[in-house]
Amino acid sequence: MHAFRLETIGDAPRLCTIDRPVPGNDQVLLRIMACGLNFADLLMIRGQYQERPALPCTLGMELAGVVEAVGPGVDRIACGDRVAVFAGQGGLAEWGCFDASACTRIPDTMRFEEAAAFQVAYGTSHLALDHRARLQPQETLLVMGAAGGVGLTAVEIGKRMGARVIATARGSEKLRIAQAAGADHTIDSDAPALRETLRSLGGVDVVYDAVGGPAFFEAMRATNPEGRLIPIGFAGGDVPQIPANHLLVKNLSVIGLYWGGYLKFAPETLARSMAILFDWYTGGGLHPHVSHIFPLDRAQEALDLLRDRKSTGKIVVTPHHL
Repeated sequence: MHAFRLETIGDAPRLCTIDRPVPGNDQVLLRIMACGLNFADLLMIRGQYQERPALPCTLGMELAGVVEAVGPGVDRIACGDRVAVFAGQGGLAEWGCFDASACTRIPDTMRFEEAAAFQVAYGTSHLALDHRARLQPQETLLVMGAAGGVGLTAVEIGKRMGARVIATARGSEKLRIAQAAGADHTIDSDAPALRETLRSLGGVDVVYDAVGGPAFFEAMRATNPEGRLIPIGFAGGDVPQIPANHLLVKNLSVIGLYWGGYLKFAPETLARSMAILFDWYTGGGLHPHVSHIFPLDRAQEALDLLRDRKSTGKIVVTPHHL
């Protein structure tokens, strides 16, 4: 079978031919239909991600497919089931073996490319806004990087939770997409005086920042008393170094979130969140946005598009034809 593999940190991954795996105890074999890309895939290639898998490894953190075989001990998943998996690796391949406990059945109405784009982006935003920041109805949420993979879901979820949503993104097309997802106000990230603009809108209660860099501090200075700031990612390349004394003046909180970490120390929290999100989806309340779909042999092109921040929503790779 074909798999898109990372063999050496810092080198370009490549499409390889490897043996099709056989499921072990408590594992299932999936025919992988779609794999969603994440900024973390780029960090993994550079050796900058918080978890470093043994090399060589097949890239692709989240995926969706059909169960083709089950290993000993599997009783909750059956052949033919349509499932989504957050595996951390292994999604950019035609087949893969994954723990049955990591598999989540997807709604019959959900397409594979939507399922592969769903778990990390929506899960991150929901846990960040609901579980960690305790976003309340009528509060003001600022989403920076609002047209990206996680940012767009934060706009959608924040609006569903009853917040007033301000979205920043670069360019009119990305701002239009953020507005369509529910943003009440949009600001071009290249426009000057972000702090003054935010203050003119009444300030911000929760900051969801997927970009990092200088704009984080502009947003922090426009945050209302007892505001909460969530640095989700650093797609802009610069990790903000937060001066603790600035937090004291307005009793601000900076909240960390690593969605994947909940799989290890509080899986029930993640499971509750995903159940809510799938319920919202089946009720027509969430609309995953996939801007680009690539075949497996163009996986590098897909990663380049992600790196250059030329996509909106999610990029999906399809190892098998949908």
